[in-house]
Amino acid sequence: METTLACFLPQIDGVGSGGGLDVVRRTPDPIPRSDAEPLILHRQHNRKQKSRTEKRREAGEAMVKQGAHIHTGMLFLAVCLQLEAAAAAAAGMLKLEGTQDGGSNGDTISHSLVLVQRLEALLIQGNGSDVSLRVETPTADEVKVIQAHTLVLSLQSPVFEEMLLSRNSSTLVLRESSDCAAVFDKFIRYLYCGELSLHLDQATPLHKLATKYQVLSLQQGITQYMTHNLARDSPSGHMAGWYEYALQAGDITLRDSCLQYMAWNLSSLLQSGEWVTISSELLMSLLQRSDLILQSEMELFSALEAWIIQNNPDGLTVENALRAVRYAMIPPRELFLLQTQSTVLARYQESVRDLLYMSYQFHSASPLQMAKYFDVNCSLFVPRNYLSPLWGSPWIINNPTRDDRSMSFQTQLGPSNHDANKRVTWNVLFSPRWLPLSMRPMYTETGAMQPTRVEGGRPRVIITPATSSADFAGVNFQKTVLVMAQQQGKVVVKHVYNFHQSTEENGDFLAEADLYRRTSEYLMDSSLFLHIVVKPLYQTLISTKN
Repeated sequence: METTLACFLPQIDGVGSGGGLDVVRRTPDPIPRSDAEPLILHRQHNRKQKSRTEKRREAGEAMVKQGAHIHTGMLFLAVCLQLEAAAAAAAGMLKLEGTQDGGSNGDTISHSLVLVQRLEALLIQGNGSDVSLRVETPTADEVKVIQAHTLVLSLQSPVFEEMLLSRNSSTLVLRESSDCAAVFDKFIRYLYCGELSLHLDQATPLHKLATKYQVLSLQQGITQYMTHNLARDSPSGHMAGWYEYALQAGDITLRDSCLQYMAWNLSSLLQSGEWVTISSELLMSLLQRSDLILQSEMELFSALEAWIIQNNPDGLTVENALRAVRYAMIPPRELFLLQTQSTVLARYQESVRDLLYMSYQFHSASPLQMAKYFDVNCSLFVPRNYLSPLWGSPWIINNPTRDDRSMSFQTQLGPSNHDANKRVTWNVLFSPRWLPLSMRPMYTETGAMQPTRVEGGRPRVIITPATSSADFAGVNFQKTVLVMAQQQGKVVVKHVYNFHQSTEENGDFLAEADLYRRTSEYLMDSSLFLHIVVKPLYQTLISTKN
């Protein structure tokens, strides 16, 4: 599927009165001298005539130096002047802005579409071309020649402007990689028309060209395109490839968007063929994150084992990767199976023996006892965002703007096998129009309190335990709400909100979601899809150490 990316062309100055075209204006002839004028005036006139002749010569030299720019500038001016003749034919594209009486700003007549069409025709037909772009690949097995115009290239790209000023012939040789050469005509068309059509596999080479020639509008547009198409299917995958390219190109926005998308939708990456092709650097960046969203830690270990078998990395890389697994989050029974069935773990067991030992102790004693002897603040004991029923529950809210909703669900008290039989019941309230405390009207004239859920409020989720228990002592439950959205036909995690009791602690819960709009990407079949995860954290127990 081909996507059209459009950006506005920059405003072109210097066309019309004034600007760079003044140099080719003809100097008016002097007024003929009358026979009655004094001779001295005639001599003064001759001196002026001589001065004008010198100026004309200097202007001619300047014109030679800037001939390419002037020639193309005249062509460009001619195109603009022809728009007046095309006004009647383009009546269907007439655009009037302002009030009927003219208003203070007046009216605007726009034929910008006609201008773009004529610029495209200028490129296709090559009329008035003053420079040939010869695009060569490193192997020289592919050569592409494009007839272009100096003015357009210089206006759009400071790199082209510098290259054209220092060229010695009418041909400019450009050496590009094969993938960039294949899309170079699309890149040049964008410089003329401000839009281009592209496929997923063309995004990276187009971004390379936009970066190399400093076409910032296209560079930003491609970055936005890639960010919005991370969820789209492709034969070999593109998430990891785009991340690696962004890292190399120094595009921080694209790099962070790719990394966040992979972290929040890790299960889809683990199940794709692209997973085993990722670099060891990207692998470690993912393994070290606590905000990964996946089914379980066991799913992550199985995918890691497949990556190690496929890539056969050096021993240090394997050891670092295995030590990033949070074995304490894996039930003891599954840990036993790993030690007896995993060929990778059998080979590198000595590298993680201490982590396995601490994990078994974590499962055999209460977290309170563990905190007396071990640092339970280390990543080994910090859960990720697991989608398993033991950690939370999905919640589909039909017609989320209608009224308040509530539900209940249960989770295991904690990941330790010591708490395996202990359950906590959670009550959840969703309010679509909750008004913050600072904005609530407190009392009416009669002293009665006014309702707090009024129009103009914002969505909020509150999660509280149904009962209290002594088992909660020293445990801080972090709640995480995953907000799903539909992108490219897939359900993906769009936002992640962490809080203690209420999303009001964040201040931006669903701030970008227009739940009243049926076409909102946050609504699927008029429903809001959430997933709630409850994670017990034991940091507060560290203070009990002696």
